[in-house]
Amino acid sequence: MNSVKLLNEAEKALIPIFSGIDTQVKQNLQKVLKAFRNQRVGVQHFASVSGYGHDDLGRRTLDRVFAEVMQAEAAAVRLQFVSGTHAIACALFGVLRPGDEMLAVAGSPYDTLEEVIGLRGNCQGSLMEFNIQYRQLTLTNEGIINWEALSTAIRDNTRLVFIQRSCGYSWRSSLSISDIEKIVRLVKQQNPQTVCFVDNCYGEFVEDREPTAVGADLIAGSLIKNPGGTIATAGGYVAGKAEFVEAAACRLTAPGIGSEGGATFDQNRLLFQGLFLAPQMVGEALKGNHLTAYVFDKLGYPVNPLPLVSRRDVIQAIKLGDKEKLIAFCRAIQQHSPVGSYLDPIPAPMPGYESQLVMAGGTFIDGSTSEFSADGPLREPYLVFCQGGTHWTHVAIALEAAIEAVGEAT
Repeated sequence: MNSVKLLNEAEKALIPIFSGIDTQVKQNLQKVLKAFRNQRVGVQHFASVSGYGHDDLGRRTLDRVFAEVMQAEAAAVRLQFVSGTHAIACALFGVLRPGDEMLAVAGSPYDTLEEVIGLRGNCQGSLMEFNIQYRQLTLTNEGIINWEALSTAIRDNTRLVFIQRSCGYSWRSSLSISDIEKIVRLVKQQNPQTVCFVDNCYGEFVEDREPTAVGADLIAGSLIKNPGGTIATAGGYVAGKAEFVEAAACRLTAPGIGSEGGATFDQNRLLFQGLFLAPQMVGEALKGNHLTAYVFDKLGYPVNPLPLVSRRDVIQAIKLGDKEKLIAFCRAIQQHSPVGSYLDPIPAPMPGYESQLVMAGGTFIDGSTSEFSADGPLREPYLVFCQGGTHWTHVAIALEAAIEAVGEAT
């Protein structure tokens, strides 16, 4: 099938959806602008302090802006979070204590959390090493939350329920805000003291509300994903009820320091500006997701989510079903990236992952998945996950090459 013709067809079919995404971008941008206005953000907040980071006015104001945007009591936005996994780990270790149970309600967690929990590796410093119990609810045969099992799942020692919003490397639907709201309601009916924690990676600004607006006690994510607007150079965040945010911050720094520490290394302007840009960047990524789903469905490949359906995060999965096609797809994306286009992606181990990965990541920020990238574990059924994108037209150019590289499904 002619790739240019197919992409032109997709662009025409998606015009109404693209218009709806623009409306959603406007709503989320209004929310961000309101928070900037309410917290009186000015150029003085772009300055930074060194050393311990005490009395950093910009950092404190950014925390308040972020909390308002997330409709949370408090937030801690820190460059010292090295990844979303690190922010999540700090949240978990901040809340959980020996003898507590953590219950994952959306099936298996993302690969990088397996060693945090103690499911894989040598368990050094894992939750299990600290005698924190772990249990998970399997999804139904249709790949959705087992609502019946969840309605009676909370035990006396179930201190925290883990809700992974994104599909991760699994072939399931990501969770909508209404799904998360229902999970929280079912959990709180059984035990109001059980903490509902959401791994919010890839989900920020996809809908008009965040999990903290529908009852989640604590959320965490990465700044080189959605909320960094593609220009934050590093970092992560936690947001939610003030006591849990501070507990997570005490794991990041130390008891007695908590959220009061952490120099911002003259990055405050980028963090504020990235948050301002975030709704638009998420909108562009969503358009790229729709385009990818449409064309690869036409080529005969299973895609998740399906074409023309509403999005729950900025990830689009394609079941290529072949090792060589997975590598060829990522090679085509890399060749049409702005940085490192001359590099050839090859499968390799990566810290925190069980399988070798092949990854196309020609991004300005190393590892940024808010910029357009594609990757997948080198294991059957050879899924590739596309995420991010600064503008959908870049995605279209890269997809043209990817279509030629893998061809129609056989």
